Amino acid sequence: MNEQRGRAKRYNDAICRILLREWDPIGVADIPEAHDEYNMYAGGVAGILMRGEPKDKLVAYLWAIETENMGLDGNRTRIESAAARLLQLCREIDGDGGNHDRNPVA
Repeated sequence: MNEQRGRAKRYNDAICRILLREWDPIGVADIPEAHDEYNMYAGGVAGILMRGEPKDKLVAYLWAIETENMGLDGNRTRIESAAARLLQLCREIDGDGGNHDRNPVA
């Protein structure tokens, strides 16, 4: 596996874990059969992170999934916490993490 593919796999695996354990808007983290429930959103999250977009873009993406795609009321506090963890992941994998916190959501 080349370096780029390895980086993409690390991102995807870690993003899926964070979406399941820390975002989990429908509460399936404790159901083994549902551990892939949010995997379809990992690519969008990875794109935001890899482009170095600000936290508010990540929050908006997760908010839209929760409220528009899933039809839930949305939990802004949980989304912001998950977004912060995802940005931390980006810094852990890539080093400094770029400009992600330039425009943080208040």
